[in-house]
Amino acid sequence: MKVSVVLNIMNEERNIADLLDSLIVQEQPMEVVVVDAASRDRTREIVERYVKRHDFIRLFVKPGTRGESTNFGIEMAEGDLIAFTGGDCIANPFWIKEMRKTIAQGDDIVAGKVINIGLRAWEELERVELFHRGYDISFPSCNMAFRREVLEEVGGFDTWFITAEDIDLNFRAVEAGHTLAYNPNSIIYHRTRGTIYGFFRQAFWNGVGRKQLTLKHGRLWTKYDPLKMFRQRMNIWALLRLGCAMAGYMGFKMFGDRGKYGRKRP
Repeated sequence: MKVSVVLNIMNEERNIADLLDSLIVQEQPMEVVVVDAASRDRTREIVERYVKRHDFIRLFVKPGTRGESTNFGIEMAEGDLIAFTGGDCIANPFWIKEMRKTIAQGDDIVAGKVINIGLRAWEELERVELFHRGYDISFPSCNMAFRREVLEEVGGFDTWFITAEDIDLNFRAVEAGHTLAYNPNSIIYHRTRGTIYGFFRQAFWNGVGRKQLTLKHGRLWTKYDPLKMFRQRMNIWALLRLGCAMAGYMGFKMFGDRGKYGRKRP
């Protein structure tokens, strides 16, 4: 089964070489489809050097939202299995092999283990899980793979989303009856934000994404596991992250563009 790794990147000059170095050693057959969303740094220049050396790496430029750029990459991909990761990530050498193994066992979607690297206090922060039809659909797209036919059936990413487009995709795929498996041996190392501003900004927009999810899919509070959330490590950074996320959630609720789903635009 050929695997297409679709990368939607922007301004990843500092990280993209590390990611591509980790991808060129993956189990074949595979290809890397890089979609640059109009970077303003040297990202494309770095990728072009890899394109010249490796015929399974291709580069395209497609500005737009994360959903728009990634959907374009899916259209350009040739593989039967479409995998996603981020420009600020590094893949374990057995990442693709483990993804392929899980899909070969009969599942439609596979999520791998994400290990955060960076400031230790931020590394230890846990993901807020969201469940639907018995599956955790909050796995981030920086370590997921889908059978091509699943993406074609559900229509890829919803380009309306600012963030949480990956959770929405997981929701729709599971809703359509597809199975989602977790493989802890399929590992991606993900860099945490390098600045306090970046940390708060990410938390805020994650909150916006969660509100977008409720506007599209209705009330989702019953799909969270409150006991598990309560048992998570609650340090000062977790509380600050929660506060920023709530600000994003409430901000989009009051002022956001909701014309596609829910009430009219304000």
